[in-house]
Amino acid sequence: MNTRLRLFFFSLSLLLISSLAFAQQDPKHEAQLRTVHGVVLDRSEAGIPSAVVFLKNIRSNAIRSYISDEQGNYRFSGLDPNTDYEVHAEKDGAQSPTRTVSSFDSKKEIVLNLKIEKKKG
Repeated sequence: MNTRLRLFFFSLSLLLISSLAFAQQDPKHEAQLRTVHGVVLDRSEAGIPSAVVFLKNIRSNAIRSYISDEQGNYRFSGLDPNTDYEVHAEKDGAQSPTRTVSSFDSKKEIVLNLKIEKKKG
């Protein structure tokens, strides 16, 4: 029984140490994550509300979307710094040019304003 008790406490100690090590790594990893934000603009540089902004992870092809606020602002956070992304906005059938966020860009905060030219009727 004494050996089992020692083994139990040894295992518990290892579990505690490994969880502390993981907790210390997590804030460090989180500090490296990036944010992409900007404004969706029309031809006259006015913000476009309710535009849909798409963010595509080039590695996994996963797509996230964000609907711009009343001033045309959008924001994607928690992005992997080792991944390339493509960003574009759409509104009423019109689309902005696609912009690329490179993993080689070391900035943690990237500002990309997206301009949508209205379709000619």
